[in-house]
Amino acid sequence: MSKNKKKPNRPKARRPRGFEDKSAHLLRAEQKLISAAFSVYDSRGFEPLQTPAFEYADVLGKFLPDEDRPNTGVFALRDDDEQWMSLRYDLTAPLARFVAENYDALAKPYRRYQAGSVFRNEKPGPGRFREFVQCDADSVGAPGTAADAEMIMVAADVMRAVGLTDEQYQVRVNNRKLLDGILESTGVPNTEEGANQRMQVLRAIDKLDRLGETGVEALLGEGREDESGDYTGGANLSPEAIKAVLGFTVASSGDRGDTIRNLEKLVGTSERGCEGCQELIDIDNILNAVGMDSDRVAFDTSIVRGLGYYTGPVFEVELLTDIKDRKGRPVRIGSIGGGGRYDDLVSRFRGQAVPATGFSFGVSRLLSALERLDALGTSSLPPVFITVFDRSLLGEYFKMGEEIRAQGMRAEVFVGSGNLTKQMKYADKRGIHIAVIMGEDELAKGEVTIKDLFQGAEMAKAISSNEEWKASRPAQQTIARGELISTLKAMIAP
Repeated sequence: MSKNKKKPNRPKARRPRGFEDKSAHLLRAEQKLISAAFSVYDSRGFEPLQTPAFEYADVLGKFLPDEDRPNTGVFALRDDDEQWMSLRYDLTAPLARFVAENYDALAKPYRRYQAGSVFRNEKPGPGRFREFVQCDADSVGAPGTAADAEMIMVAADVMRAVGLTDEQYQVRVNNRKLLDGILESTGVPNTEEGANQRMQVLRAIDKLDRLGETGVEALLGEGREDESGDYTGGANLSPEAIKAVLGFTVASSGDRGDTIRNLEKLVGTSERGCEGCQELIDIDNILNAVGMDSDRVAFDTSIVRGLGYYTGPVFEVELLTDIKDRKGRPVRIGSIGGGGRYDDLVSRFRGQAVPATGFSFGVSRLLSALERLDALGTSSLPPVFITVFDRSLLGEYFKMGEEIRAQGMRAEVFVGSGNLTKQMKYADKRGIHIAVIMGEDELAKGEVTIKDLFQGAEMAKAISSNEEWKASRPAQQTIARGELISTLKAMIAP
């Protein structure tokens, strides 16, 4: 045999950076989380929708960083008709496209919920993925603050449904019109010309927790140099405007009514600012009527939401409880969901105003928070494991599995190869709790043998010899075949 024979050219098994494989434990937890949220949306009359992972790139609108380079920020490719298609950046732009495309056939407001993967063509890092799952609910065609108030209530109810107590979270609400009014009164026009400056102000306020008042003040002015020497240009507001904006960020009070009174003084006679105040008053009235107090839903003027398409009320869900990592160090999770009013997305397609409001949360981020708080509850129980002691009895084993499943329990018949010892090793790797064994002798006697593998493993630690092991037969019992279901139910019951 030639020593120079080439090895087969096999591809290296590797996962693309920024994407993750999800094990059964993670998938079950995600499905449980999404199901809990869906139950809240469905109970309020929202309907499910599924849109494709790909959209035409121009549909993404403000989500597309550069029309000349469609691969910037999103994953894009050319269709066979030379049109650029992109993997969806979020679930809101596809919703806007769907509503515009089916506008006349839809009852308005159109209320939908959806969960699915979204994709970002960005540099991956620890905890930062290029694909992740979002879960959304939206009302499109609802112009009043009643729809905004309902979205805030939906956010709070989802947090309850997934396992958080009311003391562990708070929904914090603001209104973009308030800041627009304050900026307008200080010389920043509420026009296209002033849009970039207003966005710089929003980004600066969004860094308040991280940079503090001094850092934000610099970003509202000429700019700021960080510890690494990187310089970020500022919004170049006047000293009076900076003072007004900083005053706005601390106008919140523990009581929603007090916050509104503070804001009314700040916005003065600004028409847009007064409109924002009235919207908060309307929301407050609805929240009070359903018993959602300021501990559960607060008005917080430091909440701005980063995306530029919000046009009115905005809100975020914040964790109020301390979270630590495995080494006991504090972990900052930050916002675990949010949303607000966006009245311009559908109008991009139709040239007419179509009001909309929505709520969204990242499934992985919320799941991470719940895991650290031990708020996920029990995971799915492993199946009852039916061993194959004698292959001539496969029909009996599968019949047994059907009987167990018919009673609402999971059951798995071993379909691999290997003797009973190998099957037990397989069961151990799977974390199986209960194994069922039946050979010809047991079948003839109308009996089955049940092993409690968890209890057996614990008892084995205290047994020193094979003779002692054989004599004890730990955690093993032989029962009448007709008693199988009742015995399993007793063993599985909490």
